[in-house]
Amino acid sequence: MKRFWLGIAAVVAVSACGGDVFTETGTPVQPVEPTPTVPEAIAGNVTSVEYNQANQTLTVTGSQLDNTPFEAVYTRNAALDVPGYEAYTSQASSLDRHFTAFVQERDGVYAAVVGGGPQFNSVIMGSTYGRDGTFTAPDTTPAGSGLVSYGGNYVGVLNASGDGNDLLPVTPGTATEIRPTQTAEVTGLVFINADFADNAINGIVYDRVLADDPGSLTLTDLSLFPGTIDSNGAFNGEVRRGSTQTVGTYAGLFGGTDATAVAGALTASNHIDGSGGDALEYGVFVLAQCGTANADPICNQPRP
Repeated sequence: MKRFWLGIAAVVAVSACGGDVFTETGTPVQPVEPTPTVPEAIAGNVTSVEYNQANQTLTVTGSQLDNTPFEAVYTRNAALDVPGYEAYTSQASSLDRHFTAFVQERDGVYAAVVGGGPQFNSVIMGSTYGRDGTFTAPDTTPAGSGLVSYGGNYVGVLNASGDGNDLLPVTPGTATEIRPTQTAEVTGLVFINADFADNAINGIVYDRVLADDPGSLTLTDLSLFPGTIDSNGAFNGEVRRGSTQTVGTYAGLFGGTDATAVAGALTASNHIDGSGGDALEYGVFVLAQCGTANADPICNQPRP
């Protein structure tokens, strides 16, 4: 497949802020502590999301042109699920932009990433995360070191066209210039170490592949370089390719008693060989702490 990369300069941008809502019932829940604001670089075009697990719907606010007004209800699309994340899609008609969203919630923290496929020389993309439950940090007294780990799955979207298998049909002969496309998706794995004694975090996103065309590009690891954790369990840091090339930022927060889960998001650009320097990616992760009931199998390591 020949992949179409849309120049980063053409990306549509809107102001993004906090105030995300993510509940199992769709009814807003007031967090015990204020949810930290998602940085604008991470949010992109996503202002907020509301997830109704019972009805299997996802309402996205702030993604321009996905519907009118600028709030759209995405419908469950299990055929596009990737490991660890539910997929939701929205396309109003055959010539309207197609949107794909991936979402997950665990122990009161959540994250969602949204990608509108390239159309009319622009893309609409972004991500969000938040917490609708409580948070306490792990024990850092002599009885506990405060050092914990998290592992699991990553999902991202690119400013490139995917396989298009979920697009509504168009009339034969419709000009390519006006046809919508479906966003390309990236899957991978994440491992994070957090030290609550030093309020530090670092990790890596690895085994990254294009979900619908795994052999077409070689996607390098993205290092989550050491960042800081604040008293509310929020964190941020640089995304690097290798040890020296800064390609973006990451941010997120911890949730649950003793920080049993973590949710976060990243954005990276100019990080994929073969994209002509135009690659732009938004991605999310929602992970369980090693040693908890929902821990990823990567946590099952030999103990000294």
